[in-house]
Amino acid sequence: MTPFRNRVTELLGIDYPIIQAGMVWASGWKLASAVSNAGGLGIIGSGSMYPDVLREHIRKCKIATNRSFAVNVPLLYPGIEKHIQIIMEEGVKIIFTSAGNPKTWTGVLKEKGITVVHVVSSSKFALKAEEAGCDAVVAEGFEAGGHNGREETTTMVLVPAVVNAVKIPVIAAGGIATGRQMMAAMVMGAEGVQVGSRFVASEEASSHSEFKNAVVNSQEGDTVLTMKQLTPVRLIKNKFYQQVREAEAKGATLEELKTLLGKARAKKGMFEGDMDEGELEIGQVSSLLKNILPAATIVKNLWSEFGEALENPVKIL
Repeated sequence: MTPFRNRVTELLGIDYPIIQAGMVWASGWKLASAVSNAGGLGIIGSGSMYPDVLREHIRKCKIATNRSFAVNVPLLYPGIEKHIQIIMEEGVKIIFTSAGNPKTWTGVLKEKGITVVHVVSSSKFALKAEEAGCDAVVAEGFEAGGHNGREETTTMVLVPAVVNAVKIPVIAAGGIATGRQMMAAMVMGAEGVQVGSRFVASEEASSHSEFKNAVVNSQEGDTVLTMKQLTPVRLIKNKFYQQVREAEAKGATLEELKTLLGKARAKKGMFEGDMDEGELEIGQVSSLLKNILPAATIVKNLWSEFGEALENPVKIL
C-alpha cells in the first residue's frame, strides 16, 4: 500500500491517516505496536493502567515496533501527573489527551518536544485546545463508545464545525469502522480518523474474549449514552445498564450513582468478561462489526476500502 501524505501523517510520522483509539482495558502494547507496524498510529490507553504498568507497556511497545506510537491520557483521572512523568521519562513522542483541560499539561509536554493531540466534543473546546498549543484535535462525535461529550453532537455535524473553527489538523472519531466512513470524514475536512470499536474487535486487543464476542454480536440500538449526570458514557445495554436506568428514573443523586458505579465496573466487564455486572463501553458502529480480525488486517481493510470509495464514491444503479 502506497503511503499517504498530509498534515496528520507528517505530524505523527505514519503511512496512513488511521489512528487506533486509546481505549481502556483494550489498548495495550500488543495492539498499539501491531497498528503502528501496519502503518497507522497505535495508542496505549493509560486510563486503565497503574503508573508502573504504563511504563512496562511503553517499554514493550518500543521493543515491538520501531514506528511511531502514542499514549492516551484521560485528564479526569486522579494521579495523572505520574502518568505524564513516565511518558516524559520514557521518551514517548506523541500524547493524546482527553476528558479535561488541555491547558493543564500541553505547555509542559511541548517544552519536552512532545506532539500533543486533544480529544474534543465541540468546536468551542477545539478552539481552547488550539489556544493551549495542541498540534491537532480529535473531533469525537456522539456515536463514539466510552466517555462522551454532553453536547451529543454527531460526527457528521461535529467534524465540519471543528474544521471551520480551527487551523490545526482535525482527526474525526465516532462511528468510523469502514473505508467509506473514513472517506466521508475526510470529505468533511478531517485529515485522519481515529478508530475505536473496530480495534476492540481485534485479536491483539487486551479486552476479554467474551466482550469482543458481545461487540461483534451487537445489533442496532444495543448501545446507549447513559450516566449523563455523572460522566456520559456509551455502553452496551446489560443488567448493569438496567440498574443505572432504574436508579436514574427514581431520581438518584450523584453520590448514589457513584456508589452504583463503584470501582472497577469497566474492568469487570471489558477485561474480566462479566457481561452482566460489568460496564461494556463500545460505540454505535459495533452493530456493523461481524468478526474479530488481526489489527494489521483492519488497517489494510480500512485503507483499501478508502481507496475503493475514492474511485467509486457514488453507487449508481
